[in-house]
Amino acid sequence: MPTVRTKSPEETEALGERMGRAAQAGWVIGLDGDLGAGKTAFVRGFVRGVGCGARAHSPTFALLHEYRGGRWPIFHLDLYRLGSADELHSAGLDACLNPTDAVSVIEWFSRADSLAPFLPSLHRIHFRWIDEFTREITHDLPGL
Repeated sequence: MPTVRTKSPEETEALGERMGRAAQAGWVIGLDGDLGAGKTAFVRGFVRGVGCGARAHSPTFALLHEYRGGRWPIFHLDLYRLGSADELHSAGLDACLNPTDAVSVIEWFSRADSLAPFLPSLHRIHFRWIDEFTREITHDLPGL
């Protein structure tokens, strides 16, 4: 899987923007990594890349934010407060797992890893701290 290093939140957002421009409707993108590793910064850029004018914020307490106005809607989920795929279902978020005319970006996806075999359009991105400024971002997005 390709690995990219970014040296600032702005570089992480720029990477997200490039990936947002390349994204396709129906994708589910699972993000994982430590707190503060750049997941939400990436999503801010991704939302811009899809053409949505909204500024993305962490949905930790809301569980879901929707961004519209771009090429298609983006469902931005955060599973940090959920402990399992069952809790995701109980929260009524199943529709976000099979977005036909949208893209779902799910932070802390590993909390629902049991769903991965059922998501044919799942792509994974992992964020890792290297040092105070540097992040290592590994992904399986095609063509990037």
